[in-house]
Amino acid sequence: MRTTRINDELFGKLEHKNNFWRGKTTIKMFGEEKEILLSIDAYENTDFSNVQKEVFLNFIQDMENIMNKAEKHIYDYYMENYEEYREMIGNKLEANQVVPNIYSVSDLKKLVEPAELIVRRVRKNGKRRLGLLCDVSWDSENGIGIKIEDEGVEEAGYQDIVL
Repeated sequence: MRTTRINDELFGKLEHKNNFWRGKTTIKMFGEEKEILLSIDAYENTDFSNVQKEVFLNFIQDMENIMNKAEKHIYDYYMENYEEYREMIGNKLEANQVVPNIYSVSDLKKLVEPAELIVRRVRKNGKRRLGLLCDVSWDSENGIGIKIEDEGVEEAGYQDIVL
C-alpha cells in the first residue's frame, strides 16, 4: 500500500491516512507552545477547499483569542462536571490527583494536554469548522473536544461533538 505524501504551502508536510491528511502544527495553550497532530478532512485525490484554508489561516492569526475562549469553555465544562468525576473515582486521594479542585483557567494546565486540531470538511451551512481534541486527566479514555465554528468557540464536551 503506497502512502500519499504532500508538502502543502499552508498545512506543511502531510500524509493521507484513514480519510484524513495528517501532519503537525503548533498551538499555544495555557501559555505554552505545543506541537500537536493536524488532521485535515479531505479525500486523497482532492484539493483542500478554500474554506478549510481560510479557517486554518484565521485560527493561526487569531490563535490567542480563540484559545483563550477555548480554555474558558474547558474551565466552565470542568467546573460543571468535576464533582461527578470525583464521585466516579471514589478514592479521595486519587480524585485530588486526577480531578482536583481548581480556581482558575491556568490551573487546567496540569490537567489538559492538546492533542489534535481537526480541520473539518465544509457542510451545507458553509460554516468554517475546526475541532480541537485534548487529553484530560479526568477522562483518559475520552478526552475532551472543543468545537470551533467561524472562529467562535461553540462548546467543549465529549470528543464526539467535533468528530
